[in-house]
Amino acid sequence: MNFHARHYRTLRPVKVSVENGIFRSIDDIVDGDDLPFIAPGLFDLQINGINGTWFSDENLTVDQCLEALQAHYQYGITHLFPTLITNSFEALQNGFSVIRQACEQHSWANRMVLGCHLEGPYIAIEDGPRGAHPLDQVRPCDWKELQRLQAASGNRIRLLTLAPESEGAPEFIRKCVANGIAVSIGHTAASTGQIAAAVAAGATLSTHLGNGAHGTLRRHPNYIWDQLGEPRLTASIIADGQHLPASVVRSFFFAKGKENIVLTCDASGLAGCPPGVYNFEGNSFEVLKTGHVVIAGQEQFLAGSGVQTDVCISTMMQMTGCSLADAWDMATINPARITNVDCAEFEVGKAANFVLFEQEETSSELKILKTVAAADVVFDSF
Repeated sequence: MNFHARHYRTLRPVKVSVENGIFRSIDDIVDGDDLPFIAPGLFDLQINGINGTWFSDENLTVDQCLEALQAHYQYGITHLFPTLITNSFEALQNGFSVIRQACEQHSWANRMVLGCHLEGPYIAIEDGPRGAHPLDQVRPCDWKELQRLQAASGNRIRLLTLAPESEGAPEFIRKCVANGIAVSIGHTAASTGQIAAAVAAGATLSTHLGNGAHGTLRRHPNYIWDQLGEPRLTASIIADGQHLPASVVRSFFFAKGKENIVLTCDASGLAGCPPGVYNFEGNSFEVLKTGHVVIAGQEQFLAGSGVQTDVCISTMMQMTGCSLADAWDMATINPARITNVDCAEFEVGKAANFVLFEQEETSSELKILKTVAAADVVFDSF
């Protein structure tokens, strides 16, 4: 197969040849200023579900899981970490077991799921930092529980978000890192010392920095500054235009630099659902007419995003003025590095996972035209 498009990094027209599932050649051509762009498939390490399906649903089925995974191709996402949030052990065990079965039964799902993200349940109990996570399921770090969940997943848990103030956190972090699980700080009200101890133990990421926090903080020190100023922590941010104002996104970007920012949509299981009130695991959430997903009746408390990673790419460019290549790296290379997985790379000899898209010049909005995973066309807008 041959594709003619503009290289997302150089912006020059190229001819891309794909053979036996890999890129055989990527060559510059003369004409093609009106061609769509081509870039590696996106990788989002924090996606909770879509279209009413949550990966942490205690009643999740294999068919629901597969349908939810496949739905992400239309947004240019070829790799992701299904994310399971704070819940009962039984619900988490079921979610991880179902994801494992889906991956074992379908090779495309196994390629798409580079790992799983466990967000909680070892997080802050306080309102604000806890976010939309259910209070009655928050609990101290439990290594034996995590081992059981890891077994259920088929050893797919590759990222875990916790609060450094959770009981036993430093030793727990060391065990996670020693067993190939990257640890991220999030949903926390930790002190400066507790954050320092978590980083010393091996934490390398901040989960959606600036969210999952108190509405009002002391000016300094506080746990956002402590993470922002820590060079050993990469910051994931939800650049959907809803979770963080542009001034905050710019501040994080300039402080951390393009190599140390990870873009995530943190899509809710209600992403893609029409406006209305929905119940999940005994909690009520609402999709507003604006597309915001919130705790029902409390519009100031977001409960994940209603958009996908492609929107975060364009919004990041609008808010910071960064290049297309830089924003794309934040949703491919950077998350892969921090979690030590292999995701889509636009290079000769690499697996042919890529996206063809158009970009609106003034708004930077993306229109995904075609998504190719392992050389198979998995989404085509035509």
